[in-house]
Amino acid sequence: MLVGVPKEIKTHEYRVGLMPFAVREYVARGHQVIVETGAGLGVGEDDAAYVAAGGLIVADAAEVFARAEMIVKVKEPQPGEFVQFRAGQILFTYLHLAPDRAQAEGLLASGVTAVAYETVTDAAGGLPLLAPMSEVAGRLAIEAAGASLQRHQGGRGVLLGGVPGVKPGQVVVLGGGVVGTHAARMAVGLGAEVTIIDRSLPRLRQLDELFGGRVRTRYSTQVVIEEEIAAADVVVGAVLLPGASAPKLVSRAMLGGMLPRAVLVDVAIDQGGCFETSHATTHQSPTYVVDDVIHYCVANMPGAVPMTSSVALNNATLPYGLRIADGGLAAIVGESGLRAGLNVHGGRVFHAGVAESLGLDLASAAALAA
Repeated sequence: MLVGVPKEIKTHEYRVGLMPFAVREYVARGHQVIVETGAGLGVGEDDAAYVAAGGLIVADAAEVFARAEMIVKVKEPQPGEFVQFRAGQILFTYLHLAPDRAQAEGLLASGVTAVAYETVTDAAGGLPLLAPMSEVAGRLAIEAAGASLQRHQGGRGVLLGGVPGVKPGQVVVLGGGVVGTHAARMAVGLGAEVTIIDRSLPRLRQLDELFGGRVRTRYSTQVVIEEEIAAADVVVGAVLLPGASAPKLVSRAMLGGMLPRAVLVDVAIDQGGCFETSHATTHQSPTYVVDDVIHYCVANMPGAVPMTSSVALNNATLPYGLRIADGGLAAIVGESGLRAGLNVHGGRVFHAGVAESLGLDLASAAALAA
């Protein structure tokens, strides 16, 4: 199969869909790989590294989209990209379609077969291609919160870890999944006082054991959320409904009960965000203020550390991408984990969460087989 790697064009996105080591694996399996010139510069890999791995450098993204049978990216296609897809072509990337009707309609109109990293599953029902970026984003959430709390950044002027004789910052994490666990780990490591709120009692028990009593755990209700965020210096939104829009756990009215210049970090923003007042921001302008509460809602947080993120992402996506390149649509249909990642094919939606969030018809498995 001819596999194409365009340069990412989202604002301040420096990751790359295939690192040279991954290109070498594709080539070793008998596939051709074309790479847009400069695609790897954000991770310190020049064109020569891709050529040494067996790839072919092409002059621009238009050639990648025109020639490739399969496109491997990192972030969701931008408006100038999704109009270049065609029927029969395979797209393998993060999509986050639930809050993005324009992208969904563009992909549907193109006829492309789009497999989303964030909904591919493993044998245990986990999300193996979302996990590495969730780990990165969870850890970055605390770094971003700490910086946003600094007074010259407009924050409360609180040091998360405190110092002897001064109480530490209060961090509330909404959601005890991968993002929430890694956010809590970073916050605990800094010395903050951390509360994790989740609706799964078994998960709360796991977290209590994992952290050895160093975090508080509370079962998620509106009353509990209101109580906890009222005393928080930082609230991290880390909830996930795979493929679907994130639930709004914090309303605008609840902001009035928070501490002045507290920080909300909405890691769920790719799926629409879990705070009512959230809207996507970029690394160029990451924060804004609503009702005296700072909102950090960068939609591609791991892009800030592209060398770490790209290696972690490639490690996870490589075996799945190779299976798609080897078998095409048949591989996607024939493997339950890849089939769960199929969001769009032939102008129809095949993921229930996407269809429900956007109010679109859900195509049946029989339609896919046809």
